[in-house]
Amino acid sequence: MVTVKSPEHIEIMRRAGKILGDTLRLLEETAKPGMTTKELDEIAYDFIVKKNHAIPSFLHYDGFPATLCTSIDDEIVHGIPSKKRVLKEGMLLKVDCGAGLEGYHTDAARTIAIGEVSPEKRKLMEVTKQSFFEGIKVLKNGARLGTLGHAIQTYAEANGMSVVRELIGHGIGTTVHEEPDVPNYGHEGRGMRLSTNMTIAIEPMLNLGGKEIYQLADGWTIVTADGSPSAHYENTVVITDDGVEILTL
Repeated sequence: MVTVKSPEHIEIMRRAGKILGDTLRLLEETAKPGMTTKELDEIAYDFIVKKNHAIPSFLHYDGFPATLCTSIDDEIVHGIPSKKRVLKEGMLLKVDCGAGLEGYHTDAARTIAIGEVSPEKRKLMEVTKQSFFEGIKVLKNGARLGTLGHAIQTYAEANGMSVVRELIGHGIGTTVHEEPDVPNYGHEGRGMRLSTNMTIAIEPMLNLGGKEIYQLADGWTIVTADGSPSAHYENTVVITDDGVEILTL
């Protein structure tokens, strides 16, 4: 069921989103060659729980064992932090995280360049991030989800990137994943209409190569089928009468 949030519940999500945005900024500032993804996970946990007294929304969600999803290069999403995964110069690290307060959750992701990355990877990062902002330009009360997906897809493909189809955004609130589904592709003027005070997580996932994907044997990590790098950018937003408010910047 699609839910419209009350002003009080949006304020709770706004506070949780501030914590999450600060968490991701901390990770962007901290991640560097030689660190492990497990170290980053511990930093995020301590910041969310010990400093801000919030809940790491991903920890134990459907059995996921960590605070962060940490995915490197051809890993698109759901990579599991590990003491054995050492960050190296030139990698693209995707960090996906959630933070909750008082029963409400927020969800956001960033792609981080580890040291100097190739021009191709840099462009992939930039196009993925900008595709999010191109998408939210079309949002307001009454806008259709197909128009959002079309805006993201059109910008991504015009810049030579492919859009992952099987992995999409979602509604969010009392659980991390609520209705509706929020694809990063679609047809303008089609799909469900959004309304004021709905909260959704919009998360373009773009590949430098083809759009095909598969899941690794760990049951979590999703990778590109052709081994090409992937990037991910996500924020939780609330629909307003004439646009959106981004809760996780």
